[in-house]
Amino acid sequence: MTNRVAIIGAGPCGLSQLHAFEQARLKGANIPDIVCFEKQAGWGGLWNYNWRTGLDEYGEPVHGSMYRDLWSNGPKECLELTDYTFDEHFGRPIPSFPPREVLYDYIIGRAKKENLERYIRFSTPVRYVEYVDATDAFRVRTQDLVADQEQTGEFDAVIVCTGHFSVPNMPFFEGIDRFPDRVLHSHDLRDIREFTGKDVLIVGGSYSAEDIALQTYKYGARSITISYRTAPIGFDWPERIKEVPLLTHLKGRVAHFKDGSSQAVDAIILCVGYQHHFPFLEDSIRLKTKNRLYPGSLYKGIFWESNPKLMYLGMQDQFYTFNMFDVQAWYARDVILGRIDLPDAAVMAQDMAHWQQREEALQNEFEQIDYQKDYIVDLANCVDYAPCDWAMTTALLKEWEHHKEQSILGYRDQAFTSPCTGTKASIHHTPWIDAMDDSMADFCNYQD
Repeated sequence: MTNRVAIIGAGPCGLSQLHAFEQARLKGANIPDIVCFEKQAGWGGLWNYNWRTGLDEYGEPVHGSMYRDLWSNGPKECLELTDYTFDEHFGRPIPSFPPREVLYDYIIGRAKKENLERYIRFSTPVRYVEYVDATDAFRVRTQDLVADQEQTGEFDAVIVCTGHFSVPNMPFFEGIDRFPDRVLHSHDLRDIREFTGKDVLIVGGSYSAEDIALQTYKYGARSITISYRTAPIGFDWPERIKEVPLLTHLKGRVAHFKDGSSQAVDAIILCVGYQHHFPFLEDSIRLKTKNRLYPGSLYKGIFWESNPKLMYLGMQDQFYTFNMFDVQAWYARDVILGRIDLPDAAVMAQDMAHWQQREEALQNEFEQIDYQKDYIVDLANCVDYAPCDWAMTTALLKEWEHHKEQSILGYRDQAFTSPCTGTKASIHHTPWIDAMDDSMADFCNYQD
């Protein structure tokens, strides 16, 4: 019997898990004693914007990788919480690509509505988790940063909800240690305006490189050079943005690339991804994986293969986010409540192998979108999560990809229809490229 559950992290995944348990409780179920440990002073995870970089006021590594000027780079309709829609939260339709502050308000809106704060211990990082054979339980050591006190407790199940976009990869390039100006990972980026009028080198070829290139363009960088490792992103970039093969070395301010070209630059932004990094877990239960759609060792993408009482949410590479976390949370909850029985180890291994082999055969982003939709549906069909038109979300994501191909500067000006309510989004009063005020007050004061 599961009497005590520890949830590590109160970001979108942790809040989804708390919400799943709370919904069961409100419907009359007996739920375990739940404690959620959150290292930050507030909830929201990465969306809880922090101006700090490096270390926080307690000397802890800053969790957030959010820059102030971020806007959603995917349609909100594809991440909508099925049982708490954007229409319900804002009371009217809003545009499809909200800025950071608006999405943060939405994420915490459901948590506030249910008073989930009562389950959370803020400013309390988890220091170490180990499984104890003698008690068939997990020993969890935490530290209350405000009181500067350590505590240890035993839990029957642990759910890791810390995300994997917080500990950056930091590659080395010859000469970067002698580069005379700004070098940073996107994790430490906070204000795009510092690059106004500068020649910027962005190293990376995925979504963060794409978005930071657009943001630096929007806020007036003189030139933006994107250096990719394997293939160019390939959009029809505006005049001040170009793509080149991988950076090989630097001489002073001059960056040299694999094709023999070079470019003098004033700043280097490394958009080269993050590590799945869980130093607070003992080695035998620590997930070790690259960023992929179906991480190894996790049955249903959730349950630690050798000890399914340890669970991970949101460890996948992601097209879907908040609503996928909800479905995972529902499934994890129902296993803990005894509503779903997990199969034996051989069946779990066979199921994981099936999904991973299918992932390895995927050819493009459109197939990846279909794959992740199928993964979500596989879970959703087993639980009582609120219905969603998942096929419609897939169509919207593919339409979004086509919009980016048609206009990389204008794709955020499109309006999508909610698969949850059927409501068409409004059009923002200002095209994204000209919208310099990203406050919630300005964004929600839209014009139809």
